[in-house]
Amino acid sequence: MNQDRILAAIDLGTNSLHMVVVRIQPSLPAFSIIAREKDTVRLGDRDQKTGDLTPEAMDRAIAALRRFQGVAKSLNAEHIIAVATSAVREAPNGRDFLKHVESELGLFVNLISGQEEARRIYLGVLSGMEFNNQPHIIIDIGGGSTELILGDSHDARSLSSTKVGAVRLTRELVSTDPISNAEFYYLQAYVRGQLERPVEELQAYLQPGELLRLVGTAGTIETLATMQAREQMGMVPTPLTGYQLSLKYLRDLVNRLRKMNNAERAAVPGMSDRRSEIIVAGAIILQEAMTLLRQETLTVCERSLREGVIVDWMLTHGLIEDKLRYQSSVRQRSVIKIAQKYQVNLEYSQRVAEFALSLFDQTKEHLHNWGLEERELLWSAAILHNCGHHVSHSSHHKHSYYLIRNGDLLGYTEAEIEVIANIARYHRKNPPKKKHENYQNLPSKKHRQIVTQLSALLRLAVALDRRQIGAIERLQCEYRPERELHLQLFPTHLEDDCALELWSLDYKKDVFEGEFNVKLVATLEPAAVVAV
Repeated sequence: MNQDRILAAIDLGTNSLHMVVVRIQPSLPAFSIIAREKDTVRLGDRDQKTGDLTPEAMDRAIAALRRFQGVAKSLNAEHIIAVATSAVREAPNGRDFLKHVESELGLFVNLISGQEEARRIYLGVLSGMEFNNQPHIIIDIGGGSTELILGDSHDARSLSSTKVGAVRLTRELVSTDPISNAEFYYLQAYVRGQLERPVEELQAYLQPGELLRLVGTAGTIETLATMQAREQMGMVPTPLTGYQLSLKYLRDLVNRLRKMNNAERAAVPGMSDRRSEIIVAGAIILQEAMTLLRQETLTVCERSLREGVIVDWMLTHGLIEDKLRYQSSVRQRSVIKIAQKYQVNLEYSQRVAEFALSLFDQTKEHLHNWGLEERELLWSAAILHNCGHHVSHSSHHKHSYYLIRNGDLLGYTEAEIEVIANIARYHRKNPPKKKHENYQNLPSKKHRQIVTQLSALLRLAVALDRRQIGAIERLQCEYRPERELHLQLFPTHLEDDCALELWSLDYKKDVFEGEFNVKLVATLEPAAVVAV
């Protein structure tokens, strides 16, 4: 457990693909970066008519990912975690592209929501800077979106992702070079209009008189800071983390950049690879954000999303227990928050979750070989399986699917949220079928198998609390070689014959028996034995 581990994280961004390879020292716990890779593939240059990722951009991305895999392998990385953000999220063919990546390279890419992207950026920044429990605003300007985060070392108070990014705005709103006055002023007004609401929402979480520090991450901000450092100091500090960029300098730089054509911008000292094409839009986003936030300076942090992916992996694998302990329970807290939002009876849903996990644990290695990650997905689905009642009792399992799918669960990838929503969807009525659109949305055969097997367990767990009064105290499973699963049920009250629970179990067991190819035999103990 205390041996150093090598891990790689890849971020498929709208402008660039980035990889960081780190050495994790579990005994500290900490990680050090041993390699960084970057390729400007411009996934965000999507087809103007359809919004699809273009074949050229996808080819560039696959070539970059293949190279990244080679580097990671040469450094003995035990695992590569890859995430995709706004360009892939929004493209109609984005999920097909990720399936192609998996079949071509054997690399599974997790699609994450804008809020989840913001949360992981927060984790990345926390790993590289000391906040001293003081509130900080983090801004990350990407190719397709801008994330704004308010946090103070512990839980993020506010997470937002807004569809303003340097590639997106350049593609959609800039057609002149140098940019014309009309396009410049429209771009400025558009950015301000898009950022006003997330800034107001963030400010609502501030306490009166709190002193703030603004932290900036990602390529646009690092480039702007590098340009200031070269101009004012004649050199670029290493590392760049901690360097301060001023709003006064930024305003002056924006006025100069808007008068230059692309070739002139590319020649400016400190301008990074292909950044000249999108720097005007990126700089305007930062200028307007700093103005709205009333911040005269910004502190650069070189750690961001990909480092946050590493931290999140360390949290979920139990390698961080002190400084970020609160963050490690973000999944559970997010599930409970959604349950409360949709007025779920938590006492009941927690009993169902306990039954589901007990069945999961006791049938492991006999009926399935899923691990801790799948176990947690089952818990989440069990807690939220009835949230659809918030919409309507009729077809509430289908409403549960949509509420979970669109509920902004934090800590989970899009694929994991899709799994949770599907498990909840199939806790009653028909089992999963290929013709069901929500079942088709699952990204792989493995994910579909998780849903079919874990939803079968959840059906039994729901049956075990049919009256929602906790009639069954606990259960005990015994697997027999003749492919029989004997389920001993222990009633909470000895005089209760639990007839409704036993009837419900009998009614729901067909799906379970068909999925696992076993016969289910349930008995009530220690009261009179009742066969099912």
